[in-house]
Amino acid sequence: MHRIRYRNILLRCTIIRTFPTFKYHIRGHRVSIPQNFTDYESIKQYNPQIPENFNFAKDVLDVWAEQEKRGQRADGPALWWVNDRKEEVRWSFDELGFHSRRLANVLSGVCSLNQQDRVFLVLPKVPEWWLVNVACLRTGTVLLPGTYQLTARDILHRLQTSRARCVITDESLAPVLDSVASQCSSLQHKLLVSPTKRDGWMNFGDLLRNASSDHECVNTRSDDPMTIFFTSGTTGSPKMTQHSHSSYGIGLTVNGRYWLDLTERDVLWNTSDTGWAKSAWSSVFAPWTQGACVFIHHMPRFNSHTVLETLSNYPITTFCTAPTAYRMLVQEDLSKYHFNTLQHCLSAGEPINPDVMRKWKDATGLDIYEGYGQTETVLIAGTFKGMKINAGSFGKASPAYDVQVVDEAGNVLPRGVEGNIGIRVKPHKPFCLFTEYTDDLVRTAECYVGDFYLTGDRGRMDQDGYLWFEGRADDVILSAGYRIGPFEVENALIEHQAVAESAVVSSPDPIRGEVVKAFVVLTPEYKSQDQDQLVKKLQTHVKEVTAPYKYPRKIEFVEQLPKTISGKIRRVELRNKEWGRS
Repeated sequence: MHRIRYRNILLRCTIIRTFPTFKYHIRGHRVSIPQNFTDYESIKQYNPQIPENFNFAKDVLDVWAEQEKRGQRADGPALWWVNDRKEEVRWSFDELGFHSRRLANVLSGVCSLNQQDRVFLVLPKVPEWWLVNVACLRTGTVLLPGTYQLTARDILHRLQTSRARCVITDESLAPVLDSVASQCSSLQHKLLVSPTKRDGWMNFGDLLRNASSDHECVNTRSDDPMTIFFTSGTTGSPKMTQHSHSSYGIGLTVNGRYWLDLTERDVLWNTSDTGWAKSAWSSVFAPWTQGACVFIHHMPRFNSHTVLETLSNYPITTFCTAPTAYRMLVQEDLSKYHFNTLQHCLSAGEPINPDVMRKWKDATGLDIYEGYGQTETVLIAGTFKGMKINAGSFGKASPAYDVQVVDEAGNVLPRGVEGNIGIRVKPHKPFCLFTEYTDDLVRTAECYVGDFYLTGDRGRMDQDGYLWFEGRADDVILSAGYRIGPFEVENALIEHQAVAESAVVSSPDPIRGEVVKAFVVLTPEYKSQDQDQLVKKLQTHVKEVTAPYKYPRKIEFVEQLPKTISGKIRRVELRNKEWGRS
């Protein structure tokens, strides 16, 4: 046993706590040997049975806690959090249960929330974010995570559309929430994660300290709603993508057991933003299904040196980040760092460049295993340990789905022919596919053609079953792991008096893969103004009225936009121009 000094975020004080020594075993030198399966063919046997009732907190997390008490789980925390100020929090599964049960009593008691009431959560990577996730599971309330970059307009839309009864955030976003709260009739409770007080808000830490840890987890059906993520589309406002207790709670087993290939001795660091589904994938359900440790380094912004230092100084065995991050990391002198415990590297969110994969492997000896999925799904396809990695391909179909390339009518296409990447949903819809776009029957129905759910991506499958990404079927932009709908950016631009019309598409970028580019038609009174200054003004304007990550990094002023005979903007023509396609 040894003593770890850390700052307890919930009590806002520095205390001394005793933890068991963490033991690690390096499983060979840079050899990616599967821990949970033998080869790709063996994972095809995956066929989980879905019970009538299921709750991840009770049926998974509490089971691991009991195993800890009986000495049947390897030593080590369930959650390990650090920040740039060297503050540190470690929780076992038992401690995670203790704190989350107290918070569950706050939600169901003080806040009077009932099952399926909605909780809007906007926090950076702090331990409280994970507690809220688990407490919502225990109370059967539906969690709506939001990225920390949301603006007042974004928050207003999400609160009004979701009819959330409770919001949880920190002192940075509380003023933004207060500016729109009066327009949200369903909102009844506001919880502030902060050592300070604020009028009209209940203090998260105070409530937690005074709450009982005696709480009985509610019974939830496997198909009850568990979480809703807002996702961007090509038209209209973001959609509410709803998942059930089983679709993520059981469905993400395929990610944890096979793609991440985790065991209870592993330490996984996933760098995803807390507002995106990838955090649910790889920072909650997939690792904890396997009893692994979730590691978090809370950084104000991505810093290559800090990431590499962290990989060197902490016993991280599994690292998952976006291709953009790898592109930045390989620009550093990697010979200065030694990743003694790192065994498995993964990437998701957008296609990764083969040259980046080669540079990373040359420097570290480790391959990067690519995964492909979306908010509506679990892992659709990926490269798995033991499988030949074909650079440029995102691997083979996950055992969770029957993945095919189909035409516009839903007919399966021959191998090697480009088409729509689809998931077979007939005669049986996979349990690990999203339930629906909440309150939007039209856009839900648009996802299905024939016997297939269409992902919105174009690709092809080769003779060996490898899938190759060819591009988006729609106009959604994937930039640095963010999914950005052109409609949201165009809406923001058109509010500026200089903009008569605009069209937003993706544009190639060596670091981010692709970035937002806006083609702008100016109003007559602005055509003679300095264009460099106008670019800066428009970029600032977009940052102020919508989430800053959506702003157009490139702007080109044009006299007119290409349109169809019916007057619709032909973004495909502009996009092809950007990417040098004929």
